[in-house]
Amino acid sequence: MFDWLDILTTILGLIYIWLEYRASIWLWLVGVVMPALDIVLYWKHGLYGDSGMACYYTLAAIYGFIAWKWGTTEKKELPITHMPMKNYLPAAIFFFAAWAVTYYILITWTNSTVPLLDAFTNALSFVGLWALARKYIEQWFFWIVVDVVCCILYIQKDIPFKAGLYGLYVIIAIAGYFKWKKISTQLS
Repeated sequence: MFDWLDILTTILGLIYIWLEYRASIWLWLVGVVMPALDIVLYWKHGLYGDSGMACYYTLAAIYGFIAWKWGTTEKKELPITHMPMKNYLPAAIFFFAAWAVTYYILITWTNSTVPLLDAFTNALSFVGLWALARKYIEQWFFWIVVDVVCCILYIQKDIPFKAGLYGLYVIIAIAGYFKWKKISTQLS
C-alpha cells in the first residue's frame, strides 16, 4: 500500500527541483509546503533527523525567499555566484559540528535505526540550504551527495516514491550545476 504523503511530497519535490533548476524564486513557496508535509512522512518512517530537518527547511524557505528577493544592498534579486573561498572552512566546521550534534540527539533521544546517515544528510543539508539561499553555484555539489545518500536511506526505509525522487534529484543537480554556471556567465 502506498503512502499518500510519499506521493504528494514527491510531486511537490519535482516542482521544487524544476523551479530550483530554473533559478526561480517561486521554489521557496513550494519549499514551505513540501517540508511541512515531510515532517509527518519522515516521522512515520522513523527518520527523526529528516523530520527535524523538514522543520528547519520550512522556516529556512522563508529566509531563502527574502535572501533571493532582497539579498543585495541594491535591494534587487541576488545574483548567482561562486562560493567565496573564505566560506569553505567555516562551512566544513559547521557541517562536522552539526553532524555530531544531530547524531548525538538521534542516538540519545530516538530509536533511529540509521542515526549516522540520517545525521549526515541533515548536517550537509544545513550547509546546502545555506548555499542555495546565498545562490552559490556550489550548492549543487552538496545536494548531489545528500541526494545519493537519501535515495539509499529511503529505499531502506520503504519510502519508494521519495527514493525515486532523490535518485532523479541527483541527475537534476548535475544538470542544475551546469545550468546555473551558464546563467552566471551570461550575467557577468
